[in-house]
Amino acid sequence: MLEKIEFVKPEMIEARSMEIITKELNGRTWPEPEFSVVKRCIHTSADFDYATNLCFSKGAAALGAEALKDGVSIVTDTRMAASGINKRRLSQYGGEVHCFIDAPDVAEEAKRRGCTRAAVCMERAAGLRENLVIAVGNAPTALVRLYELINAGEIRPVLIIGAPVGFVNVVEAKELIMTAGVPYIVPRGRKGGSNIAAAVCNALLYQ
Repeated sequence: MLEKIEFVKPEMIEARSMEIITKELNGRTWPEPEFSVVKRCIHTSADFDYATNLCFSKGAAALGAEALKDGVSIVTDTRMAASGINKRRLSQYGGEVHCFIDAPDVAEEAKRRGCTRAAVCMERAAGLRENLVIAVGNAPTALVRLYELINAGEIRPVLIIGAPVGFVNVVEAKELIMTAGVPYIVPRGRKGGSNIAAAVCNALLYQ
């Protein structure tokens, strides 16, 4: 069985993976930077469903890439997504990653109000009063609260990456946020996750 193992130099593994992904897409392409987003989501998940379920509002990927290069920061709803985002690249542009999910005051407020910490995190994002990319990789309640805050005029993200994962209100929250009038990148359906949210951010950062 060992003879079936392909030897690839460590520094070439990612490039080789992208070659395989491109080949298995069977000629399907997207304009950049959408193509990079699609490939990176497939790369991080080994799931080719992202070739069909990723939805981009018009110009959203290019807008997000330019915003990050201009120093716009990212707010995410999970530590896993925050850990996966290339903070060194982001800091080179002047941006940073914010994640409020494990702040003691957020947990206390969520418990007192009977809501999720992710919803409170979106309120903390609105309190920053700055241009932001919002990357949601876990909680649909974050997208629902974000939608409410947008409608109330409390926040206007440069881009929403809406990739919560699961079964309860996930599909509905994604469909809702795509009607908010804000540029978005959303994998329709139940799939998503912190790794996907981070992968989209990194694809935009690497442009």
